[in-house]
Amino acid sequence: MKSLSAGKLRGLRRMADAAGRFKMTAVDQRPPIVNPIAAARGGTAPWGDVARFKTMLVEELQGESTAMLLDPNYAYPMAVTRLDPRLGLIMTLEDSAFRETGEGRLSAEIDDWSVEKIKRAGADAVKVLAWYRPDAPEAVNRHQRDFARRIGEACLRYDIPYLFELLVYPLPGEKNQTTQYIEMAEKKSELVLESVREFAKPEYAIDVFKLESPVPARDCDGSAGVQALFDEMGRLAGRPWVMLSAGAGMAEFRNVLGHAYAAGASGYLAGRAIWSEAFKAFPDWDGIRRGLQQGGVSYMRDINRLTDHQAHPWWHAWGGADMAHADAGFRHAYPGFGEAAR
Repeated sequence: MKSLSAGKLRGLRRMADAAGRFKMTAVDQRPPIVNPIAAARGGTAPWGDVARFKTMLVEELQGESTAMLLDPNYAYPMAVTRLDPRLGLIMTLEDSAFRETGEGRLSAEIDDWSVEKIKRAGADAVKVLAWYRPDAPEAVNRHQRDFARRIGEACLRYDIPYLFELLVYPLPGEKNQTTQYIEMAEKKSELVLESVREFAKPEYAIDVFKLESPVPARDCDGSAGVQALFDEMGRLAGRPWVMLSAGAGMAEFRNVLGHAYAAGASGYLAGRAIWSEAFKAFPDWDGIRRGLQQGGVSYMRDINRLTDHQAHPWWHAWGGADMAHADAGFRHAYPGFGEAAR
């Protein structure tokens, strides 16, 4: 059984339900929300529109969530006072404006934002997205590995869980090349699996993986071949992991979850699969709210039932029968605590 520090154990428990399953809603998206609003508003997305939509997501979807993922630019300033304090709070650290070079993508933290500030803001975990292609030039991959490692070290220092999201992407010149936050149309399973293999190394200090399907979501058909790829991904992860939706449709993402749970996943951290249909009503705010209250909430209840029945408690990934009672890490971090009371 893995020994967890006090802060990491507390944060993981805050993010999950009492049974150890993650039902987490992502409200940190920036381009997937900013760009449609900008198009509807004639070229610029008003800060108030973006923040208002994110606040609505918190208000309407938190009742079905165990944790909410907020960004510091739009969601946190307006929505944090609407967030139920009984839920886990995850905050994102990566800048959505990654640097696109001729050889690959380079990630960076949001300006003037850090693990320390996330901890001070009261968050229970730090989330970071890193674009990665194992076959990209070494200089690009070294930058991405250093980025991930640097944040892992800071999460250890401030004793807060590190939730790491991996996405493969098309390199410049490849078919269907795009800089949008969408699933890679011609995704190769080996690229996803090799990326997980790399970042599962202890040097990155990742506590929870947020992973994409190893095959395009449209190909998650329940077949044994697809399941074998999910099984291998779970084996390589070697720690608690959840699925991201990558813009998949509702039915597609449900199929993804079926494969993931059979492979040992502990839940989901998803956004667009839940709220994208309602968002199509923009700028009809009443229409968006109705869509969230009806389609969005109904869908979350459906995948939550699936999660309850098929997902694995997060502590099982570390060989624990019930990590809720594991206190070895606490005793190691605070030697002698409580001895006087015995």
